Amino acid sequence: MKAHTAAALELVKLCARALDEKKAGDLRVLDVSAQSSITDFLVLATGTSEPHLRALRVELEKVIDASGTRLVGMELAQASGWLVVDAFDVMVHLFMPEIRRKYQLEQLWKDAVEVAVPGLLAPPKKAAPRKRATVAGRSAKRKPTRKAK
Repeated sequence: MKAHTAAALELVKLCARALDEKKAGDLRVLDVSAQSSITDFLVLATGTSEPHLRALRVELEKVIDASGTRLVGMELAQASGWLVVDAFDVMVHLFMPEIRRKYQLEQLWKDAVEVAVPGLLAPPKKAAPRKRATVAGRSAKRKPTRKAK
């Protein structure tokens, strides 16, 4: 298995969080870097209806765009029950339940390493707050001065 770039892992996390927030079903992430020369991660999720699939895709587009990642392509066949969003290192497949059962991508990529989704959904760690400089044990923050009348 090759080392992943921090950007690819961060994008996987962003995609997983976006899909989870929009109530995607059966969210799975596969590390296919050892099996594929075209992508490192596959993100698979199920929608409940065609409008739900479109909402999931739109949310993905927003987070991918906000991350500064360029989309390589999208398969937007209307009413196909399967949408693909390709962000190069991360490829997202959104399915209707019957289409997901039919194509069984998890079985096609059964040699891939499954990435634990709960770990991806954990909120990003915030930077520790910076301490103010102190002078002799007191805050360096200055008090406002009053103007003389």
